[in-house]
Amino acid sequence: MTTTVAPEIMTRSRITEGRPFPLGATWDGLGVNFAIFSRHATKVELCLFDDTGEIELERIELPEYTNEIWHGYLPDVHAGQVYGYRVHGPYEPDAGHRFNPNKLLIDPYAKELVGSLKWSDRLFGYKIGSPDADLSFDDRDSAAYMPKARVIDPAFTWGEHRSLIIPADETIIYETHVRGFTMLHPAIPEDVRGCFGGITHPAAIDHLRSLGVTSIELMPVHAFVDDKHLLDKGLKNYWGYNTLAFFAPHSLYLARGHLNEFKEMAARLHAAGIELILDVVYNHTAEGNELGPTLSMRGIDNSTYYRLMPDNPRYYVNDSGTGNTLDLGHPCVLRLVTDSLRYWTTDMGVDGFRFDLGTILAREDTGFNESHGFHLACLQDPVLSQKKLIAEPWDCGWGGYQVGAFPSGWFEWNDRYRNTVRSFWRGDQGQLPELATRMTASGDIFNQRGRRPSASINFVTAHDGFTLHDLVSYNDKHNEANGEDNKDGTNDNLSCNYGAEGPTDDPDIIEIRQRQMRNFMATLLFSQGTPMILSGDEFCHTQEGNNNTYCQDNALTWLNWELDDASKQMFAFTQKLIKLRKNYPILRRGRFLVGEHNEELGVTDVTWLSPDGSTMTEEMWHDPGRACLGMLLDGRAQPTGIHKTGGDETVLLIVNAHFEGIPFILPETAQGDTWISLIDTSRPDLELAEKYQFGHEYQVPSRCLLLFKLENSRVKHEKGTKAPVEK
Repeated sequence: MTTTVAPEIMTRSRITEGRPFPLGATWDGLGVNFAIFSRHATKVELCLFDDTGEIELERIELPEYTNEIWHGYLPDVHAGQVYGYRVHGPYEPDAGHRFNPNKLLIDPYAKELVGSLKWSDRLFGYKIGSPDADLSFDDRDSAAYMPKARVIDPAFTWGEHRSLIIPADETIIYETHVRGFTMLHPAIPEDVRGCFGGITHPAAIDHLRSLGVTSIELMPVHAFVDDKHLLDKGLKNYWGYNTLAFFAPHSLYLARGHLNEFKEMAARLHAAGIELILDVVYNHTAEGNELGPTLSMRGIDNSTYYRLMPDNPRYYVNDSGTGNTLDLGHPCVLRLVTDSLRYWTTDMGVDGFRFDLGTILAREDTGFNESHGFHLACLQDPVLSQKKLIAEPWDCGWGGYQVGAFPSGWFEWNDRYRNTVRSFWRGDQGQLPELATRMTASGDIFNQRGRRPSASINFVTAHDGFTLHDLVSYNDKHNEANGEDNKDGTNDNLSCNYGAEGPTDDPDIIEIRQRQMRNFMATLLFSQGTPMILSGDEFCHTQEGNNNTYCQDNALTWLNWELDDASKQMFAFTQKLIKLRKNYPILRRGRFLVGEHNEELGVTDVTWLSPDGSTMTEEMWHDPGRACLGMLLDGRAQPTGIHKTGGDETVLLIVNAHFEGIPFILPETAQGDTWISLIDTSRPDLELAEKYQFGHEYQVPSRCLLLFKLENSRVKHEKGTKAPVEK
């Protein structure tokens, strides 16, 4: 395969100096300004292609170099122009330089890509198979195998609303995948399934609204690469954590091939009151290590964009586990990332970001730095500081686990919540103290420097790992379909199959699995902090025991919308849980619950109860055999710092992970006299409103969660309602 070069190459366009800003290709209605950073290049050539990207029309040297930025202005070029770069400079891998002008490069600021990557030896800057391969130099042209950038016209009429700001304490996140969410939805036209247009469809948005979530978090939508080793096995990079361009959406998700499809999706979601959050990958790129292809930054200025080994810059620091690590300590790379974030918010309508391997973004030679320039840049920025910034607070490097160490204003994935809740409901001993801490937003981690409970992103499942259905159906992972002999994915799932590995017809096993799924979902939605639900968990989606479906772009990961009775029941139950969380602010407080008694107000915000109705003692907390606990949340505790009594509902949450039922004495409180049942995970079909007097001995079923609210029946009776039935 070769790229055709037009005979009039380097003869047509007029070029002037232009400006070194903004970076990228900017159409102003009269022409296009091109600007690209490279500190060590000796020459930069702009390559213009026809609309298909197959014929190279011109190769134009950018005439100016200002503050390490190469730039030029073409007055006879318009929006829609397809282009790429060839960058000249030293090819000295031992010094960290890998310039090779034979390799066509993608503009790091490209807003749209044309074509797709076609794997070939020509993509590599060195001769594959030669001794010390990456030290050699390959002089074959790669243009025919490369996607190209397209100059965009950013015009779009947003109408009245561009973005949403859902209060942190009201946020309920729904993590999903663009393709997986709609590929099998029967009500969505086939031509937009698996695309942004599929999420735009009323059927998709109606599902989100009906469920009650406030925010949809999309797994990576930046243009990414299908790894060659996956394609060789007939698989794909389904998840998308292999970014090629930080400004361009993945072309597979554009049904009509137009950027407005993403903007239309954002507008439709906002009109429905739903935030749009993107999972973004700024920690590494698709170029891999020293043996990877030359696609963009490696050929533009390798030693600037990437962190290289200090004692041997031929090799890359690999804190991401993927071969390379971006160097956000350099101002040009930091600007690239923050410019990308601002573009997706101001131009594309995004409301927040979840940062994959977020620790890397603030990593320096000495390790993670809370005051890294990236954090400071985000928190001082008038746009980004108002968005939801969510960290995955770990990476593969030394000292990479940093849960709780991110600055105030950030949300963080809390894997300690996941592990504790899984362990407790599985029946592991000695979990009560940890469970209490995790259900109150992990104050031991986050209650510092004015951070709020919402900083803890609570989750039981996520894209990486078992689905909720599989968590209660498999003791072990089953990743054979990935072609890695079941060696990939974690072995530590804290799961349980309850008597059979995978599908079963045993009604007793089916019943306990369904109850456990309800227990997990109820615990998640009744815990303090920000809940995140994995899409499909609301109706028992299974991935057949595969806990690492990164390469499965098929029915294994696509949500099945043909729901059986059990799936419909789980969906209705999840709806009810979300509605209760919204209706009872005490379940999503804006301040940490600390259990201290306010003598002046006579209020304790949270009281922990043993089954006999007494307050938990130190000895009880450290009894490893205990697995039943009551959590009394007093609605009189003021949710703000104002020194007065609040007026929220008082609720009682009881969890029992024992394998048998436990009698629980319903406690007496200073106000009210009756407990009304709201949730019983052993009875999901019932619309509960049963009333119980103080001191009633309630038989809590095995493996069960209960929620009650407090009512003053005497006041109700005086207003004309019937007196309660004694039980």
